[in-house]
Formats: sequence, C-alpha cells, structure tokens
Amino acid sequence: MNIFLALFLLGLIQGLTEFLPVSSSGHLVLFSKIFGVEESLFLSILLHIATLLSIVVVFHKDIWQLIRHPFSKQSIQIVVATIPTCIIVLCLMPLIKQSFMGGFLPFCFVLSAALLLASELLSKRAAKGAFGTKTAFFMGVMQGFAVFPGISRSGSTISAGLVCGSNKQEVAKFSFLMSIPIILLSLLMEIYEIATGALRVDIPILPTMLSFVTAFLVGIFAIKLMIRLTVKSNLKWFSLYLVIIAIVSLFLS
Repeated sequence: MNIFLALFLLGLIQGLTEFLPVSSSGHLVLFSKIFGVEESLFLSILLHIATLLSIVVVFHKDIWQLIRHPFSKQSIQIVVATIPTCIIVLCLMPLIKQSFMGGFLPFCFVLSAALLLASELLSKRAAKGAFGTKTAFFMGVMQGFAVFPGISRSGSTISAGLVCGSNKQEVAKFSFLMSIPIILLSLLMEIYEIATGALRVDIPILPTMLSFVTAFLVGIFAIKLMIRLTVKSNLKWFSLYLVIIAIVSLFLS
C-alpha cells in the first residue's frame, strides 16, 4: 500500500479510536500489519500527541483552569491518577515494548471487552456519589495497565470511574484530562531515548505529518461523540465489537 495512504488511514484510525473504548494503540498495531507499515512505539506516541491536541482544543477552558489553579481539587486528582500510572508503566516497560509486536493483541482486546461488560453491569449496582480522590486513583491504576495495545485506555478508565459510582459525564471528562500528563511523559521518554541513541527513528516525514493532522482533526469529533455515547449508550456494544476485532487479530498475529 502507498505510504501516504497507509499513514493517512492510521491517523484516521487513531483519531476515531483514541476516545472510543476500543484501544487506539491496539488498532494501530493491528492495521499497521494489514497495511504493511512497520509500527513502532514512537509512531504510536506521536499520533497520541495529535489526539492530545484534540483534547486541548475541546477542553481548553478546563485546562486553562488547571493551569491557573495548580492546587485545585481537580489538579490534585490528576496528580493522584498519574502516580500509579507511572509506577505501573515503569515496572512493565520491557513487556510493554514487546507487546507492540502484536502478540498480545487478541488477549488484550478480549480483556477490554470483559472490562466494559463488567463495568456496565457493576455500575448499575454501585452506590452513586461525588467524584473523589479514590476514584481518580483507581482510574490511574487502570490507565497504567491500559498502556498495552488492545487494552482501551478510555474504556478501562471510564469503566473504573463508573464502577466507583461516579457521574458518567464527569468520569468521561476526567478520563480525557488525566491522559495529558501521561502522553507528555511518554513523549519526553522517547525524546530522551532518541537523544541518547537508544532509539533510532526512521519514519517518512510528509506522510507522518499527514497522519498527525488527520488524527488531530478526527480526534476533535471523536471526543464529542464519546462524551455523548458515555452518557446515553450501553458499553456492551463496544464490548461486542472488541470480541470481533480480537478474533480478527488472532488470525493476523
């Protein structure tokens, strides 16, 4: 496949799937194999930066408030969520890098499906309450394990928040905001490895730029869609989709 078309489609896939509970990194690994593109952790992080900019556009008012009030309740909750994520990622980094080869995809997709289905059932029984530090911490733990391709970051964190009994819309917004420091830290880590020669990056510049812009623009649409779906829709349909994509990845892995 033409490299421009392949990377354009990967950008489109990243933008659509980053904010839906289906694992954007898992889809990038899977469709990179289908398109014949060599997938890398660096490319995945670069496209996540594109969708991070989508978050900045959609939630610019919330982010500005966080900057103006660094010790606000929500700022502290984001820090609380980030700490367990960083610890888990650092401990599992060798396994995470290996997972981008695609061998874990079927298992991780099925695990995501199970998480969504379980959260849909358990959240209906959970006592409803205000969004608190405990919920933020639990969402941070789930975000740490969601670094593996195939485990949905938004799906696992939103599931954690719903199981804790928090409001759906509030959980969805926090899930997007809490991804900002992790994506930035991942980028800094990759830049450090490139600067020290530990990582060699060989990607075509113009097709990658096209992929980046596509992911950014589509991501803006996907965020707004996901907030509506979280409030109004049943997550079990995403669970069914993940089972189907798990079967597809099983034959391609």
